Amino acid sequence: MYIADNIYEGRLTIGMNEQVFEEISAYLQKGNANKVKETVLAAAEAGIDPEEILTKGMLSGMDIIGEKFKKNEIFVPEVLIAARAMKIGTDALKPYLAKAGVQAKGTVVIGTVKGDLHDIGKNLVKMMLEGKGINVIDLGVDVPAEKFLDSALENNAQIICCSALLTTTMGEMRNVTALVKERGLNDKLKVMVGGAPVTQAFADEIGADVYTQDAASAAQEAIKILSA
Repeated sequence: MYIADNIYEGRLTIGMNEQVFEEISAYLQKGNANKVKETVLAAAEAGIDPEEILTKGMLSGMDIIGEKFKKNEIFVPEVLIAARAMKIGTDALKPYLAKAGVQAKGTVVIGTVKGDLHDIGKNLVKMMLEGKGINVIDLGVDVPAEKFLDSALENNAQIICCSALLTTTMGEMRNVTALVKERGLNDKLKVMVGGAPVTQAFADEIGADVYTQDAASAAQEAIKILSA
């Protein structure tokens, strides 16, 4: 009998919370969205702190997924399945989080830059960011610099994430950093860049605040910025 059964049947005792969190994390890592949702709802209804369900259950599971992805122990399909389970579990928990007054850790605007229609890398970063409890505004692909800035200001975002797969579109990232500087927003907005052709040297050249090689690292760096 798994933990959710104990919750439903009123047999949850002090000390079992950690088991509940471990079970949620394990289901999430396996991508079992139905079990994640069922156990999350059962835990919330039993009065377990919804923020702890989020952080110690789902977010801890996504942290493990992120580390395994960085080490090439799992690959894109596994990440996508886990991220889907994360989203379903988070959606189920939202009413309880709202009632408890729990807010997102911050807001990030993300998109693939103007002239570039590739989105797999961008989508992975988005999922990893959401897996850290960050609110993500996804602008899609072919996004001009002005749209990044306007959306960031409209949504009170702290970070702009720019993705590019083509060397011919990398220059649009320069336009984003230049526009942030032109509007005097360097202290308010941080620019993160990434994508196959992007390097640390290029990020330094255009004045980007952060460059990362992979989605998991991008999420970790975003948390550092939001926690600063």
